[in-house]
Amino acid sequence: MLKPFSDRVSGLQPSAIREILKFTADPEVISFAAGNPAPEAFPVETIAKLSADIFREEPINALQYSITEGYPKLREWLKADLTKKGLFRDGDQVVITSGAQQAIETTAKILCNEGNVIICEDPAFVGSLNAFRSYGVKLVGVPMDDDGMKPDSLEEALRSNPTTKFIYTIPNFQNPTGRTTTLQRRKEILALAEKYGVYILEDNPYGALRFEGEDVKSIKELDTKGNVLYCGTFSKTLAPGLRVGYLLGASDVVSKAVVGLQTSTVHTNIWAQAVCAAFLERTDMDTYLDGLRAVYRRKCNLMADGIRRHFSGKVKWEMPQGGLFLWCTLPDDCDMPAFCTKAVKDYSIAVVPGNAFLVDETAPTSSFRLNYSTPSDELIVKGIEILGKMTKEILGA
Repeated sequence: MLKPFSDRVSGLQPSAIREILKFTADPEVISFAAGNPAPEAFPVETIAKLSADIFREEPINALQYSITEGYPKLREWLKADLTKKGLFRDGDQVVITSGAQQAIETTAKILCNEGNVIICEDPAFVGSLNAFRSYGVKLVGVPMDDDGMKPDSLEEALRSNPTTKFIYTIPNFQNPTGRTTTLQRRKEILALAEKYGVYILEDNPYGALRFEGEDVKSIKELDTKGNVLYCGTFSKTLAPGLRVGYLLGASDVVSKAVVGLQTSTVHTNIWAQAVCAAFLERTDMDTYLDGLRAVYRRKCNLMADGIRRHFSGKVKWEMPQGGLFLWCTLPDDCDMPAFCTKAVKDYSIAVVPGNAFLVDETAPTSSFRLNYSTPSDELIVKGIEILGKMTKEILGA
């Protein structure tokens, strides 16, 4: 019998989120399970015009092979913007990737051998966890509180795992919890990375979508020793279908990432990079981002108001200051996976079970994730009322 699969992928399982999304093919299902940006916020007409301009002015450049590092105009804009924000330092380099997901995967590719350790928040973004798993690494989860990863637990993980290559974190409006790591906690995470000689991979897909509170300095901005690699994306601010992200860090590391990319995609779609560059150059980004934040503020508040009105008081939940997600927690004695299954099968409401985001997916958890960016306002109101009714039927008022 043929054995077609490598050891690298044999242990990978389908994403629990993608499996739940199969139910959403049913038009009767209201989905709070996706992680997509708000479709009404896509600048469709502007992108169409910019694309037409590109094909009129430089069609061959948009269609021909190019350099792996990325479209020069986009890299120049990023360097200027990241320098202004205190993120780009002397000795740094930036490479364009096919979304932040490729930046994350490539970091594991160039830094990790099979059996090495990656330390991450627990829970964490499932797309990153699966990318890391594909390289045969050992994942070590660090529990979080409201301020981010717990420093004592992080230090214990570093002390106990001397083959750790990097710490992975989403400090702004984390996926799935929506939490923001405090400035003090960021300083503590960086100090521990320096003490134990490991990198930090700071993933910031949602940072531009802060609609409440004050910005917190990134870990990359605090870093003076080259420990931090920083990845960003235009998926949440422009459109995810463009698949344009980037990796920023010390030149020796990013140069190796360029080599790693040359063995996979060669380079990110040049047309998409050119569209991004033109958009950034010709748009008042402060005004544009204010408009995006207003959309996400409205949708988040709509969901939060519905939860306050309709959910059982036994469901605990956290109000984010930005991003795309709300994190809800059932009482400890409640069967969360059964709750999520019942929600989609009996009430036609799709949510994501919290175990999908754990390093050990079999570990017990009573939390689930809600997304407010993808559904329409009408479906948010309707769906949360239905889900609230279910929580009261199961848990009581």
